Amino acid sequence: MLCTKCNETFDIKESSSKIYWMSEFTELSQKSRLFVEKMGFEVLDHEGISYIEVEKTKQFFTDNVVLIAEHFNDLERNSIRLVIAYAGESFNFHSVLGAKNLQRYINIIEDREFFDIVNNKSLTSYFQPIIQASDRSIYGYEALIRGVKEDGSLMFPDELFPKSARNDINFKFDRICRESALKTAAVKRVQQKVFINFIPTAIYDPEFCLNSTVKWANQFEFDPSNIIFEVVETENVKDQEHLKKILTFYREQGFKIALDDVGEGYSSLNMLVNLRPDIIKVDRNIIENIHQNPLKQSVYKALFTMAKDHGIEVLAEGVETAQELAMIETLGVDYIQGYYFGKPTAEPIRKIDTKR
Repeated sequence: MLCTKCNETFDIKESSSKIYWMSEFTELSQKSRLFVEKMGFEVLDHEGISYIEVEKTKQFFTDNVVLIAEHFNDLERNSIRLVIAYAGESFNFHSVLGAKNLQRYINIIEDREFFDIVNNKSLTSYFQPIIQASDRSIYGYEALIRGVKEDGSLMFPDELFPKSARNDINFKFDRICRESALKTAAVKRVQQKVFINFIPTAIYDPEFCLNSTVKWANQFEFDPSNIIFEVVETENVKDQEHLKKILTFYREQGFKIALDDVGEGYSSLNMLVNLRPDIIKVDRNIIENIHQNPLKQSVYKALFTMAKDHGIEVLAEGVETAQELAMIETLGVDYIQGYYFGKPTAEPIRKIDTKR
């Protein structure tokens, strides 16, 4: 059985079609009808649902995306639902169930570079080294996703994830990011630990949603204990019992768990108590200039003590200066990540200057 959330494609064909316009609001249906009539289209009717016929569907949206956005406000664009029946396809009850809002089609045009990346799975990972504090060796790498555009340039996470969220495709995008990280790590022959981010709210059934991730890990013969899945966007997690089920599934496969951005807010501290991860990553806002801030030192020390009391290892992220490094080593730390030792790179850094 395939998951429609994870296997849906996002594109508009250039072939001819009938575009059905629907809304539960009579006034909005009428506004849509008048709009397409003014554009010069004959509005036809199918059992009370208006539709128009276009020769080149994608061209229709490309040519009129600005006009549509100007004519309908945000609420209206999300309330009008469309069904595109391409040549040879019928319009029926199942078509109505699969109708998408008008905003989705506008997004497909406006975010076409993003959708090209998703549909073609054009993703790669950059690797930032994570250092073992005891001997300054490379303990592992965090796999940081990058989208590869058609011209070879990159789309970074600060653009990728907001586009994924606004188009409601975190289920699919999170999955292909996890798979890409594993594949890239295998191609780059990473032998150390690999930290892979995942969004817990993008997983509704651990056994079903994570099956392909486990499959790729096994196919590339990764030692499960070398893969550390890192919980991100903890502030969005409302159902911690569901998150526990996800982490239990990962642990049953032999993987380890890290909790990101600990110390950023109450939610992450609450999770630290309830989830008992293998590793916590202390938020970079605490690490920044920690050598100059006694309060940050106290917060860090409290987190470190709490973690060690429960057998949890501590990773300080965002370390950029020798002064920050010296302070966290004085306070106590297991692993270190940050620009001081290396930025994310396409080719993993294989050796660190231990004299630093």
